[in-house]
Amino acid sequence: MTEHITSRKNPLLQQVKKLLTSKKARLEAGLFVSDGTKLLQEAIRWWPGLDTVILSQDVEMDIPDGVRTVVVPKDVMESISPMQTPQGALFLCRLPEEKPFVPKPGMLLLDGIQDPGNLGTILRTADALQIPVALLEGCADPYSHKVVRSSMGAVFRMEVFQTTWQTVKSACAEAQIPIAVTALSDTAQDLRQAPLQTMAVVIGSEGQGVRDEILTCAQHSLIIPMNPHCESLNAAVAAAIVMWQMKQ
Repeated sequence: MTEHITSRKNPLLQQVKKLLTSKKARLEAGLFVSDGTKLLQEAIRWWPGLDTVILSQDVEMDIPDGVRTVVVPKDVMESISPMQTPQGALFLCRLPEEKPFVPKPGMLLLDGIQDPGNLGTILRTADALQIPVALLEGCADPYSHKVVRSSMGAVFRMEVFQTTWQTVKSACAEAQIPIAVTALSDTAQDLRQAPLQTMAVVIGSEGQGVRDEILTCAQHSLIIPMNPHCESLNAAVAAAIVMWQMKQ
């Protein structure tokens, strides 16, 4: 049964605003919010935890049975949507259950990737190339609406581990999966000559690169060959090159 809400002070709409802006609120509620009709279609197809759908009066979509459906006036949608030009659909999803980290050869480890656009792009590429990904400390929340949007719904289609460096370090050692870092150093190996499909490769943060704590523990250091006058690449671009090479 479809509900109709006209008041901007409705508790559901107030909750949506909190979930959009606060990771703490998302964790406490066990919910995250995304926006847009295309992403909603992805969630309907792939995400088992679709909880609530909020639609503008002029938008019609086929919503699965059992999902709470709410219709609001266009001006109310505009007041809660994070988009400048709302598509007329907001939806709440249940956060996935936390699962223990399981290392895999040919895996990407993200260290402090804070930009939602970069993180979303990396997840989108990882989904396309079927590369497992784990997020270490300092990364953006993969279930923030900005990351979900820039991933083009990849978060609905793939498993995203969130873990710690200490957990990864011990798990990879136990599984005998060598850890490699992308770093500019005299000992770095051209990644085209490295067996990346056997490794777990760390991509560092946009500003600082890979943490010293990880650099000193890594068994391999990799470099992406590039024009000598270029110091570095965007984190998402570097990750894409590494993942592409992993599949070769």
